[in-house]
Order: sequence, then structure tokens, then C-alpha cells
Amino acid sequence: MTEAPAPFDRVLLGQRRLRAHAKAEPGADFLLQNVAEDLVDRLSLVQRRFAVGVDLAGYSGQLASRLAAGGQVDRILRIERDEKLLGHGSEVVVADEEMLPLADESVDLVISALSLHLTNDTPGAFVQVRRALKPDGLFLAALLGGDTLNELRASLLAAEAELSGGASPRVAPFADMRDIGSLLQRTGFALPVIDLDRLTVRYDTIFHLMRDLRAMGMTNMLDARSRRPATRRLFLRAGEIYAERFADPDGRLRATFDIVYVSGWRPHDSQQKPLKPGSAKMSLAEALKPKPDA
Repeated sequence: MTEAPAPFDRVLLGQRRLRAHAKAEPGADFLLQNVAEDLVDRLSLVQRRFAVGVDLAGYSGQLASRLAAGGQVDRILRIERDEKLLGHGSEVVVADEEMLPLADESVDLVISALSLHLTNDTPGAFVQVRRALKPDGLFLAALLGGDTLNELRASLLAAEAELSGGASPRVAPFADMRDIGSLLQRTGFALPVIDLDRLTVRYDTIFHLMRDLRAMGMTNMLDARSRRPATRRLFLRAGEIYAERFADPDGRLRATFDIVYVSGWRPHDSQQKPLKPGSAKMSLAEALKPKPDA
């Protein structure tokens, strides 16, 4: 059997993140800021201190800074694929999130913002995280999923099909929330929790949206992409279709970002267990019987 082709050009992904990091534009990192703040807020709900925590491929340093300010993690280790993404003053390791250089049961927390949905072997990455965690260690992550950028995807596909009679993939597919939740369970995490936060951002034109995506290092890195540069004519027509289908009454364009938050624990005997089948002291039918009037 032949292996399925890898969906992402990870070398190109790294190059685009480096370019975005080197030419940081004020305000363009709004999505990562939002997610980093939300992840640290969620962590604060866990009544525990963590001796060693890993910021996995956060690529901007925002998440590590917020973790340090929160004071809930004693020692923070940043893992990035390129040393240019790593600042000074923190413990750092240059490594790929698909090949974690962490010993089994060596850390108490792994937290990741907007990177794991761009791995070519996401189940393998989840398994490596679970192995690196100590028993009862916590995994907390945010991934893009669901209908993220569905408006841009549909507009580009329609425009390219109209202009050339065919279309190449230009916006990455994103996993359904239920699939990500299932993956969390299949890879051995206990007490899994998953939820979705939808962020709708409005833009004047498709070009303003594309500028933000470029500044975030989020432009097309699909391995199956066309190697021919897209023409301005394509984007002009896509912009017209976008405005026809996805504009608000004031003419501004909607762009959807679905952020899937997941959390799970490395199993430990102290954790709450589900009841065994047949161990309930009352049947469901009995529990649902109407109570007699007092």
C-alpha cells in the first residue's frame, strides 16, 4: 500500500512563519493574541501549579510570556522549529512538533497555540505529547477547525473554476470539532474536553484579509497547491464573488475563524473513572419517573 501524500509543505510553513516574525505588523497577530489569552485563562481554572510546562510551537513567544505572567508554571520550555523564532531569557529547544525531543513522563504541562492542525501526522503528535507528560499531566491546545476561512475558500474555488475551468487548493481544509475530539480519545487522553469558539472578523476587501493572513504566516502552504503564481485577475474576481455571497449590509466582508480548544490528561489512578456498566443503583427509567405530588 502507498502512503497518503502529506497535506502540508512544512518547509514552506516554516519559511512563511519566519517571514511573518521578521516583518511583524502591528495588530496582525490578533488571532494568536486572542488564543494565547484564552488558553492561559482556561489554564487558570485548573487549581494546580505545574513544575515544568512546554509552550509547543507558539512561534511568537506570546503564549510563553502570558504563562510566565500567570505564575502557574514554575519552569517554561519553548519548542520551536527554528531558532530565529526563539527569543532570549527562556529555556528553548529547536525541534519539530512532529518529533518531540522530550523523554517519556518528563513534563507536567504541554500547551500549544494554533500549530498542531498544520502537522502532517497529528495523531502521532498527540501520542508524543501524551508520552512526554507525567501521569496526571495536562495537554491543552487550540487548533483551527470547522468552517475556518470557508468564505475565502469558496470564493477562490468559484473564481478559479470560472476563469480557468479548474481549481487548485488554496485554503487548507480544517478538521471537524468532533473528529478532533475523537482523536483526543483515540490517542489515549483521559477526561477529554473539547469546545469551539467562533471568531468572525470583518474586512473592507479580500485584499485586506489576504494581507492579515500573510502577516500571520497563514497563506497557502498546501503541498498540492499550484506552483504557478496566482494572478491579480483571480483575486479580483474572487473578491467580487466574496462580496456577493459573504458581505454584511454595510458592504464589509465576513471571515470566519473556528478555534477548537482541547484538553486531556495523561491517565492516572487518582482520576475520576466512569461507572462500570450495570453498577448504577437506580435504573434510568426509574430516575425519570415523575415524582408524586407532595
